[in-house]
Amino acid sequence: MDAPGFATDATEGAQFSQTSAQAKAGTSPGSTSISEAAARLELEQHRQSIDNIDAALIHMLAERFRQTQAVGELKARSGMPAADPNREARQITRLRELALSAKLDPDFAEKFLAFIIREVIRHHDSIAGRTPR
Repeated sequence: MDAPGFATDATEGAQFSQTSAQAKAGTSPGSTSISEAAARLELEQHRQSIDNIDAALIHMLAERFRQTQAVGELKARSGMPAADPNREARQITRLRELALSAKLDPDFAEKFLAFIIREVIRHHDSIAGRTPR
């Protein structure tokens, strides 16, 4: 279920943001020249959106790491290894598909996930009392 106010399609959201900002700045799609004041207003609107997205990313990453912390504790109690290469491969495939559907570079998405997975495994090793990799 989509959250109210959020575009369900990355392209739709980009088009809405562009159209909204242009309307507020007094320009139209395809316009090549706007006043400095209008440009500053549009720039500030983009920056505010970026700041909001950054805050959401941090909160989502914090929640993700709370969940992986619980997984690490469960793995340590049950003697399971910190890494699960099959799960990691499935996640990479899944994330690449999500990136493509969102029009995000799948290589970037994979690198981002790989970084997160390395951190999770390091935490899991630490929880289990093993030397982190």
